[in-house]
Amino acid sequence: MIEQLKEKVNGIYNQFDASHDFQHIERVMQNAKVILSTEPTAQSEIVYVAVLLHDVSDKKYTNSKETENRLIEELDISSEKKEHIREIIASVSFNGGNELPVQTLEAKIVRDADRLDAIGAIGIARTFAYGGVKGRKLYDESEEIRLQMTEEEYRSKETASVTHFYEKLLLLKDLMTTEKGKQMAEERHRFMVSFLQQLKKEREGIE
Repeated sequence: MIEQLKEKVNGIYNQFDASHDFQHIERVMQNAKVILSTEPTAQSEIVYVAVLLHDVSDKKYTNSKETENRLIEELDISSEKKEHIREIIASVSFNGGNELPVQTLEAKIVRDADRLDAIGAIGIARTFAYGGVKGRKLYDESEEIRLQMTEEEYRSKETASVTHFYEKLLLLKDLMTTEKGKQMAEERHRFMVSFLQQLKKEREGIE
């Protein structure tokens, strides 16, 4: 079932830009497997399906959950598992700090796995890839950092790419929910901090 689902979603994700293509899904799956190795009571099948489907109806690319709902309904699993998968997907997004609570271990694993791909070297690359597609500035020192905002405000304002680090990415380390996720986030967070320090030095001409 997992392999069949991979084939179905591959083409969907590869219509998106490089920040959310199928390589993103493969990395999130890799992160999820690492976390799963430390959580023996988790339902791995539920985690794998949720990882594969968590961005097919991403609000950055569509206003409809039609694709997500269709693919879930096509799965040969119980209605309870289908609902579990829907709940996991709904709880993954940061939504400007207005995230839904994670109710299950599987949801914690998927959310941590996805957020690990939003930080570190990969997170930096993805941020500027998405910013480039959207025509955003690399940085804008005049922008006010928003730590309190609605989901609508978070999604509607076209902020510079570096601003996104302060409004989301640098916050994710402390929002990890599994012990392994917390451990994995530490090094990636430090790398982002180092990158931003170097970027500041270079743009200010400091030797």
